[in-house]
Amino acid sequence: MSMGIIPLITFVIWFVAIQEFLKPEKNQSNRKIMILTSAGSLLTLVLTISLFQTL
Repeated sequence: MSMGIIPLITFVIWFVAIQEFLKPEKNQSNRKIMILTSAGSLLTLVLTISLFQTL
């Protein structure tokens, strides 16, 4: 995957996670929040490692 696509995917994942958090509590999907947060964290870690490798 290109390093230009990963930041975009990461942004979309975090945006969707935030939208899920903004829903009323009874409409929130805990499973969806867990998956999105995990995926967002993993991709953010990949981006951070990639950034430090290029320095």
